[in-house]
Amino acid sequence: MAPLDCEELRRWLDDASRSPPVLLDVRESWEYRYCHIDGSQWMPMGEVPQRCRALDPTAEIVLICHHGIRSYQVGILLAHNGFTRIYNLRGGVEAWARQVDPAMPRY
Repeated sequence: MAPLDCEELRRWLDDASRSPPVLLDVRESWEYRYCHIDGSQWMPMGEVPQRCRALDPTAEIVLICHHGIRSYQVGILLAHNGFTRIYNLRGGVEAWARQVDPAMPRY
């Protein structure tokens, strides 16, 4: 699993020559409803062990949570399940709101 800075992710998403990653938000439902990165899909951390088989293990997956701690833990779990192209968004949506999208609500 590799760390990924918010600016790196923004550039990746803006680069039309590069396939977009799967943005997997692992926060709780109320957190995701409050704010999330456009294009992300929601899979709460507690459901990942049962639902990770629905994900493509060869896809590039960027894991997202509030600050990057829960997503790091999910990354470890995915790596143990054969996923090899995993990125953890450093600082989570909090950093994204500060560095990339200041209009995003923060909590």
